[in-house]
Amino acid sequence: MSSSPVLRRFPLGAVWPTLDPFLFCVHHVDDYPPGNGRLGPRASLDGRSLGADFGGKDGWSMYHGEDVPGFPGHPHRGFETVTVMRRGFVDHADSLGAAARYGDGDVQWLTAGRGVVHSEMFPLLREDRGNPAELFQIWLNLPGASKMAEPAFTMFWSDRVPELVVDDAGRRTVVRVVAGALEGAAAPLPPPKDSWASRTDADVAIWTLRMEPGARWTLPAARQPRTQRALYLFDGSARVAGEEAGSGTGMELAAAADVELVAGDGGAEFLLLQGRPIGEPVAQHGPFVMNTKTEIVQAFQDYQRTQFGGWPWDSAAPVHGPDAQRFARRPDGRVETP
Repeated sequence: MSSSPVLRRFPLGAVWPTLDPFLFCVHHVDDYPPGNGRLGPRASLDGRSLGADFGGKDGWSMYHGEDVPGFPGHPHRGFETVTVMRRGFVDHADSLGAAARYGDGDVQWLTAGRGVVHSEMFPLLREDRGNPAELFQIWLNLPGASKMAEPAFTMFWSDRVPELVVDDAGRRTVVRVVAGALEGAAAPLPPPKDSWASRTDADVAIWTLRMEPGARWTLPAARQPRTQRALYLFDGSARVAGEEAGSGTGMELAAAADVELVAGDGGAEFLLLQGRPIGEPVAQHGPFVMNTKTEIVQAFQDYQRTQFGGWPWDSAAPVHGPDAQRFARRPDGRVETP
């Protein structure tokens, strides 16, 4: 008798547990009110802990923002951030002088490498109606040999993120392939060769799954026997390998097994994170992730001395104006749009 491919379950709190090579995963969902003409909320901010507002009062948070929601300038070293913007917009600015506005299905892949300071603000562009926002931010580790790589970012605009659509007697499953490949749907590779996700033998996958009520789909086994995979059910309900699961359930899955998913009456949405472990020691302190405590101390000293290139912006929380145009401007001034 074979054992279940569900190795263990865990609850999903504010920060979701992850497996090597991933370090961190958070799902932000905010029902922001109309904008106030200055890209902030047209609502009273009384009763909020501005600068550290994570309470979700009235269905939304300011996070570290004081006028516009979001995360003003903060440093990173030693890993990559992947931001999957499902609804709403992010205004990116960094210590390299680069800037971007992205949203509504776009993905930003940022390699912090040896060090970058960046700001991620959520501009409330609509003044005549609400500004719902939803995103995943995922941290992917870098191997020790790549932790001091040159920082860089790329945009995967929404039309470049492939989807696999499976029809089960009229009930659809849609898989967005942010990283990795699935049945011919292959995500763009992150451009830095240093990324663990750029190595085909690392078997990295970041997929979102949306299943209509009653839809049935089988998650195929991973390609590498050492792959670790976590499946997060964040909306709806489902049977996973025959086991009932509800919203807010995370599962570690056996990578070598196919796993049948059957959505419940209200449908189901999942995030899948998988990859072959890097298998190196992890020393982490706040925004820095290295292999040793000595390297963490060095990261703090380097940041205090250099500010990772300084901050070329007039504000710690730059936003890019009322125009809803999405764009990315590189440090060399080159501009791209979807």
